[in-house]
Amino acid sequence: MKNQRREFVKTLGFILGTSFIYNNTTVLSETLARHKPNDNNEDFWAWVQQSYTSNPNIINLNNGGVSPQPRIVQDAMFKYTRLCNQGPAYYMWRILDKGREPLRAKLANLAGCSPEEIAINRNTTESLDTVIFGLKLNKDDEVVLSKYDYPHVIDAWKMRALRDGIKIKWVDLPLAADNDDVVVRAYESQFTNRTRIVNITHMINWNGQILPAQKIADAAHKQNIEVMVDGAHTFAHIDFNIPDLHCDYFGTSLHKWLSAPFGTGMLYVKKDKIKNLYPLYPNANPDSEDIRKFEHLGTRSFPAEQAIGEAINFHNSIGSQRKEKRLRYLKNYWVDAVKDIPGIKFFTNDKPDYSCGLFNFALDGMEAKDISAKLFNKFKLYTIAIKWEKINGVRVTPHVYTTLNDLDRLIDAIHKIAKS
Repeated sequence: MKNQRREFVKTLGFILGTSFIYNNTTVLSETLARHKPNDNNEDFWAWVQQSYTSNPNIINLNNGGVSPQPRIVQDAMFKYTRLCNQGPAYYMWRILDKGREPLRAKLANLAGCSPEEIAINRNTTESLDTVIFGLKLNKDDEVVLSKYDYPHVIDAWKMRALRDGIKIKWVDLPLAADNDDVVVRAYESQFTNRTRIVNITHMINWNGQILPAQKIADAAHKQNIEVMVDGAHTFAHIDFNIPDLHCDYFGTSLHKWLSAPFGTGMLYVKKDKIKNLYPLYPNANPDSEDIRKFEHLGTRSFPAEQAIGEAINFHNSIGSQRKEKRLRYLKNYWVDAVKDIPGIKFFTNDKPDYSCGLFNFALDGMEAKDISAKLFNKFKLYTIAIKWEKINGVRVTPHVYTTLNDLDRLIDAIHKIAKS
């Protein structure tokens, strides 16, 4: 172990010593990736932490809302912004716009699908709204939702119900379930011969519960029901390929777990579904089979879009499997240290198949907002209070730049709040 550490430090010292010559953080990223340290080698994760510019005094444990970007992504964003300001119309439309196809290919490679099934947009809401408002649904057609789906998605479906007369069927979802069959049956119980699509939140944002999306999708397809998956919290968080979920549509934000620039997202539409889905923003050929018809957004942030490529490079330098293991390790680290506190309870199942980095806890006799306020006001730990349906707890979401010392502060704070 000491020899491994010494070799790592020598490698790191050499890179840092020569990086001023190359002035390119990609050199550091690629070399460390080849070093292939253990998943929980703290030397490696110290490099990851130093690749971000997060405030060391305020510990951000709400990465589930939006994640910061590593310095390499920020630098790319600034570089492309300066380039655009040299001549916006030329550099945006003639130069950077040409980078979308290579970026599409990189995203598709990460997603495990064809580039012809990936559209680049601005966030999960925009992706899923494209599907919700683009489907050709008629009066009394039914859609199946859970009340733990994301509010913006629920509101979009409610608008279609108001405008077009479709019907919403609600799943009574068992919280913190550890039985796939129970969850699948809960969805199946709402399927009828009028059901046209089921909305599945892959990881529930309120508590981090992972749903058996593939099994729900298979049950839906047996009854000729289409499947839309909200992957806002799973893409670049847990290791999977989108086609593995057997879904027809998938939307995600890239500014969450991928640490891409703010306001970047991605839509997946299965190839044979593209033709029959109208784009959210009209274009000359809405019946086209080309995935690019969903990218007619008007003027967008070309610097943000192109800097996604550096976020993918950074993610790949860590590796999807290693990243998932690290995020689960961080969650287990703090949960295991507080689980025996009298009065503590969890709204998330800690088994590997049902959660990863995002978790939710509560203390008897306290409102979530009061716990979250104490964590910040007394300990400068930034979390988010969740009060939604049957959940009244604090959501904790570390990221790959979160250190064990950060989590020790959280553990100490929860113990002190519980005692008080």
